[in-house]
Amino acid sequence: MDILLFYGIVFVLIWTLALLFRKKLKIEVYGPLLMRKTKRMRCLIDRIAQRYSRFWKWSVNIGIPIAFFFMFYMLYAIIASLKDIFVQPQASLIVPGVDIPGSPLFVPLSYGLIGLVIVIIVHEFAHGILARVEGVKIKSIGLLLLAIIPGAFVEPDEDDIKKLKRLPRLRIYAAGSIANLIIAFLCLLVFVGISSYAVPSTFEIDGVQIKSVVPGSPASHVLKDGMVIKSINGKPTNNLTNYEKVLKDIKIGEVITIQTDQGIFNLKTSRNPNNASRPYIGIRSTNNFEVKEPIKSIWGDEIPTLLLYLQDLFFWISILNFAVGTVNLLPAKPLDGGLMFEELLKSKLPNNLVDHIVSSVSVFVILVLAISIIWGTGRGILLMF
Repeated sequence: MDILLFYGIVFVLIWTLALLFRKKLKIEVYGPLLMRKTKRMRCLIDRIAQRYSRFWKWSVNIGIPIAFFFMFYMLYAIIASLKDIFVQPQASLIVPGVDIPGSPLFVPLSYGLIGLVIVIIVHEFAHGILARVEGVKIKSIGLLLLAIIPGAFVEPDEDDIKKLKRLPRLRIYAAGSIANLIIAFLCLLVFVGISSYAVPSTFEIDGVQIKSVVPGSPASHVLKDGMVIKSINGKPTNNLTNYEKVLKDIKIGEVITIQTDQGIFNLKTSRNPNNASRPYIGIRSTNNFEVKEPIKSIWGDEIPTLLLYLQDLFFWISILNFAVGTVNLLPAKPLDGGLMFEELLKSKLPNNLVDHIVSSVSVFVILVLAISIIWGTGRGILLMF
């Protein structure tokens, strides 16, 4: 709950300063939206676009079919989620540092903030670079805050975009998500390299570490982040594989005994928020790594531990870029995927029919997403209290 208070204080402070000094800071206020535009950074985008213009065009040309693949795959995933939308929510708000019960992911605060900054910068700069490559003027660059949701933008000249042919427009629309997917892939390669080679040669596994205790769960007033689980009901949990095997023998409502490096604790399991037939403890876990003695004797504990931080950092940068890149490709305006979907249909169908199809699909996608996120997040927040 401390992290929610932290976010609350930060956003209240931002809004207060923005409203008090909006003229001096040149902040525009549109209802729940704060926006600060600037013309800085345009020269940097121009230089990058001009120096590597052919590279940017061909990179995005290769990426456009991949973008369309993810567009239709994500649409399929949205449709497939309908059968379980009120049973097992498929989406919820991902807020760094906030572990929402039932959420598929918990993003640690520091990794999440770094990852989101990279996501936003990569996405918007890619749009700006491709706009300049295609000769489209950039009117402004800026930051925005929609209530409590931060973001950034590059504002191209819409009249210039309308004058372009279909392929250049597709390149501009697809650039942001393609850049996110490229960063996701590159960071995934680094993560696999560290986790598959550097970490095994430097560390040995000794138990299971609690990465996060879910608020409102059976473990919330018993266990703490950072504890290392040695056994459950007397059965050793030397690693995640053994830990998961032990969990399969636990029943709903059973009082279990957990031995950790900080003592022995008892708690009663409940029903899993995402699957009422499974027991629930309310912790997110990972292997606990200890530096191997030969490495420790030379480097100590601190320096080798940096490998674990880098491993997690590249993992979350990859995950967040992939998530934002693919969601943004959904065929719903005003998302980039919606603009691409519209261009695709206009190449085959009359404009009046395209407008009807795009608006109908956009309403459907946004409605399903909104219901899933509101239900998943709202239910999770209620379980926190």
